[in-house]
Amino acid sequence: MGALEQVKALKQGSGIQYLMDSAYKIFNNPLYMIDVYYNLIAYSDVAVDDRIWNELITTGTFSLQALELMVKDNVLEDIVNSDNAVLLQRDRWKVNRISGHIFSRDNIWVGQITMYEYNTPFNAQSMAAYEALADKISCEIRDYDYFTTLALANREKRINELLDKAVDNPFVYNPQAQILYSGFDDYIYVAVMSIPRDNILSSVHKSRLAYFKSLLSTKYKSFKYAIYEEYIVILMSSKHRYFYNAQYFAPHINIFAQNGLNMGISSSFENIYELRDYYDQAVAALKAGVNSKSDQRIFLFNEE
Repeated sequence: MGALEQVKALKQGSGIQYLMDSAYKIFNNPLYMIDVYYNLIAYSDVAVDDRIWNELITTGTFSLQALELMVKDNVLEDIVNSDNAVLLQRDRWKVNRISGHIFSRDNIWVGQITMYEYNTPFNAQSMAAYEALADKISCEIRDYDYFTTLALANREKRINELLDKAVDNPFVYNPQAQILYSGFDDYIYVAVMSIPRDNILSSVHKSRLAYFKSLLSTKYKSFKYAIYEEYIVILMSSKHRYFYNAQYFAPHINIFAQNGLNMGISSSFENIYELRDYYDQAVAALKAGVNSKSDQRIFLFNEE
């Protein structure tokens, strides 16, 4: 029985470590699994002469220096840009590796497994068998609360950090940023929504922002939301560079009018680390639109 058939035959329900230990026996190579925040989840308990491996197994995560090395070697870029398992070969490495994504039941990337070509050379079947292993582990964790909440728990925090430009070492292909890309098309837009402030207390205003954010999230489940400063911040995407507000909001435009809501939308961008610049565009569009005394409720940033 080949590696692919053996992986497919592994039973579900015995946990990640069982699958990892079984995979070590099938491939005769060591492997580890980390979550999207670089925390060690499971590994095959064997000695490996490799700096990255030893650091991860010893400390339970990667140091900043290790991450910077992976960025310099385009490792994170290769992993993120691959839809399936990817073979990682670098001149400075003693050992080649295969890395594959682990997805939650919402099809959000929540981790990765990496196997070293340490004892047995990779062959033509290795990639297919490894993809099957990643699928097997993804199925195993479908109902694990740790993973189902992992992708959502820090999403708003990540948006706020990017808006504050508090990310000191922006890895453009950082898996944590990938959570914000997940489920999106090529082009991203950021919108800011204001709600009537009137003379209510600041605490009440924050509660109303949270309420309207919740309302929007029930109407537009594919968007990503945060509350920042005095606005509801919304990340959207499209296959097209130019945004047309009717595409998304026309069916519910009455909600805007009935509740005194106004929205400004930025031009498109692709690098999530440029979020603050496009947030400023959206705020400028919103303020210009409101000051124009227009009957419209949604205003697009004018790049001219």
